[in-house]
Amino acid sequence: MNAGRTSRRLDAAWLREGALPRLLAILDRDGEEARIVGGAVRNALIGEPVHEYDIATTAVPDEVVRRVTAAGFKAVPTGVAHGTVTVVIGKEPFEVTTLRQDVETYGRHAKVAFGRDWAGDAHRRDFTINALSVTADGAVHDYTGGLDDLAARRVRFIGEARTRIEEDYLRILRFFRFHAAYGRGEPDRDGLHACIEGRAGLDQLSRERVRMETMKLLVAARATSTLVAMSEVGLLLRVLGGVPYLAAFEMMTKLEAAANVAPDAARRLGALGVVTPEDAERLWQRLRLTNAEHARLAAMGGTWPQLSPAQGEGAARAQLYRLKPAHYVDCTLLAWARSQASAHDEAWRALVTLPQRWTAPVWNSLR
Repeated sequence: MNAGRTSRRLDAAWLREGALPRLLAILDRDGEEARIVGGAVRNALIGEPVHEYDIATTAVPDEVVRRVTAAGFKAVPTGVAHGTVTVVIGKEPFEVTTLRQDVETYGRHAKVAFGRDWAGDAHRRDFTINALSVTADGAVHDYTGGLDDLAARRVRFIGEARTRIEEDYLRILRFFRFHAAYGRGEPDRDGLHACIEGRAGLDQLSRERVRMETMKLLVAARATSTLVAMSEVGLLLRVLGGVPYLAAFEMMTKLEAAANVAPDAARRLGALGVVTPEDAERLWQRLRLTNAEHARLAAMGGTWPQLSPAQGEGAARAQLYRLKPAHYVDCTLLAWARSQASAHDEAWRALVTLPQRWTAPVWNSLR
């Protein structure tokens, strides 16, 4: 077993309570070892919410299935070829993956071999802050300098950035998404340079994967400054296929906060890339958006120029009746973001909050 750096200890309730410690106890004995890895460790160390727990183990998938089944848990072979078994305890799922190393890589696909080398498993991951692991007693293991990078809020590729990117070009978008969520200051220089060099690889990715990372980036804490960095090096234009409207995007983030509206990826995408109905169609095709997301962008592109406090509440009510509340709020916020008004303009706020004060009548055609 490789110890790695263990100067930090994690004191988290989920290591002591609930289903997770029960699962660790089953896997972490009789010659095998198990740890929590990745995002749960990263987030817990910086006080961010933890939404899911991934477990790595030296036990091979068949042994994982045997142990958890004997304990009365459900084992689902969700990715056995790559060493992953989903264990369901009650209604809570846990991904359990056998330690592995990439023997050959083919973009996002890799030929893997199972092993028992914790350091090797850590070094095959993307960023140092995602390669941390913690044992059941709270000892944090760091093989890549992730603790220092986490303290500095620096998103850094493990090893040579160019190599990591060539293994999976989606890591270009993940680099910016993780910087927007966890980074501070400018993006890591080596990582940024490698992303620029590898930008043509984005064209090889499925549109669904690009959409997934893009939508997550748009609602990250430092999305605006990260999008500016992407735009400056030409990467944002490549992703969107059109001119980004960064000022409108930044204003939208302020308006959501001022109007007490939750950050929303589709609405922010509209602010960033939609001025006309044609823009909505382009983004729908380019990012393989869902039908619901496309409908929202289409409504924004076709309606935002028609909304303004100067037109009076009667005109706003007509638009609310036509659009329904959810689309109306999207369109009104976009119109506000593209106006010259401040984020504290009371007339615009009244327009956005109209659905809270007025309900459109429902006409019964049988009457």
